[in-house]
Amino acid sequence: MSKETQTVQASSSAVESHAGSCDAEMQLLNDAVRSLPYPVVRDLLSIGVCSRCVLRLFGTEEHIYCRSSFSQSMLRSILEEIACFKSEVEFQFCTVCLGILQFCYCDDKEMVVKKESANDMALSIAELVKQEGHQIDGFSLEVSLLPLILENESSLLSHMKKKYESEPWFQERLLSKCVSVKDVLKFAITKPLETLLDAKSSASSFRIRLTYTHKRASKSSVERNWECKRRKTGTRLHNVNDESVVADKNCSPIETNAVTGRSSNSLQDQEPSEHFGFPIEKVSEPCHLVYLCYRTHIYLCGRYLKYSRNVSQTRWIIDEERMGEASVEEIIGSNILPMCQGDNYKFHAAGREDIDVRMLGSGRPFLLEIQNARQVPSDVIVEEIESKINGLENKLVGIKNLKVVGSQGWTLIREGEAEKQYCALVWISRPLEDEDLRSISLLNDMKILQKTPIRVLHRRSPLEREKIIHWMKIERIAGSSQYFLLHLCTQAGTYIKEFVHGDLGRTQPSIGSILGCRAEILQLDVTDVKMDCFLTE
Repeated sequence: MSKETQTVQASSSAVESHAGSCDAEMQLLNDAVRSLPYPVVRDLLSIGVCSRCVLRLFGTEEHIYCRSSFSQSMLRSILEEIACFKSEVEFQFCTVCLGILQFCYCDDKEMVVKKESANDMALSIAELVKQEGHQIDGFSLEVSLLPLILENESSLLSHMKKKYESEPWFQERLLSKCVSVKDVLKFAITKPLETLLDAKSSASSFRIRLTYTHKRASKSSVERNWECKRRKTGTRLHNVNDESVVADKNCSPIETNAVTGRSSNSLQDQEPSEHFGFPIEKVSEPCHLVYLCYRTHIYLCGRYLKYSRNVSQTRWIIDEERMGEASVEEIIGSNILPMCQGDNYKFHAAGREDIDVRMLGSGRPFLLEIQNARQVPSDVIVEEIESKINGLENKLVGIKNLKVVGSQGWTLIREGEAEKQYCALVWISRPLEDEDLRSISLLNDMKILQKTPIRVLHRRSPLEREKIIHWMKIERIAGSSQYFLLHLCTQAGTYIKEFVHGDLGRTQPSIGSILGCRAEILQLDVTDVKMDCFLTE
């Protein structure tokens, strides 16, 4: 058998399989529709309830009405034929779901958009995702609905309960199997989205969010709140028939979570509310829909080194004048953001050093938060970013151990610094003696008291803090008797400059008081930040 013949036969089999599948689905739909109470279907259609809402209210088995290939017009014609009903108008927006399950909505230009099927709706969403340039391997679909839809359902339930409560199907189907608008919408468009995006629906960091609003919703909410206040005071109200009624003292409007759109999946969880009017008001226009596709924040962590004494950690502006020639935040962020194609970034670090202090040694842990990244950098790209930053001509900043991490990076960096090591260039007012080296080296875990330094009193609370100097060591500088390098390890949060010169007696003891002379710090480097996070594995 030739390859051409095999290909034709395979294609023919695929077509037959698809046709068989469609026939089976159509048979399921017909069977489901025939099981419905025809007078009730006629009643619902006559008050403007759409086909999918009719079927979901009855909890039609296997959610056959959610199949993406079934158009609204097809479902409508089948229901009208079974119920022997013919609408006086060719099309109207659903009085319950406000057009959501008819795949109708108003766009940003306030133009009414009508999609024939879930496939068409999914195609619009997929095109948006592709236009945004997102790289995805999965997606999470979020739907945000307005409380007005639940109010409409409550009104409908109240009407149907009065009219059909004695019917056997009412308790069996309407109360126990009703499916929410949100779930029906998600059932309908998830499968075609998976096909169009070539990605599975999952608990993904990439989110597709559909937010529905309606002009009637805000008006309804205001009126309901006003009515609730009157009900709480026992004020007599008038229903639509102008009959005086006394409302319950407690008025609890139906609510829905604005983020997930979660609501009760069955009408039995909803108490019929007399203050929701019936018949439900006709809908002249559908909901306004806002599409949003975004990725939750991604994080890149590592350790930075600062080689310049004129670079601040973050962008520093005073009276519209920049302090320093650059910042660690801007150098790292501006090189990583384009590679991730994100909207913005935020820089977080484990502590900070002054602008005139270098960060050397193992580096300081940092976390860069990228907002709405279109691309998640691979290990190869991350290495390229690290090489690019480390290869910059000005050599102001370097990074090491750069990698992509999850939100657990926050937990690690919030642990804070435990200890830090420094190297300070110190001058004293007398020649350095051998006894000074010995006496300093013997001071281990020495407690000191530091009042808030004078240089930061304008922005820090005036407090007294106890800190620990774990160890110190003096290193002589050849050819100099009054200059030396002081190596020390301290508890995080110790003011090193003040520990050297004493800050006019506000730090006790200090290097000056220990050596019995005047001491000044000329330069300072951080040589190690003792934290377990973001080290080379």
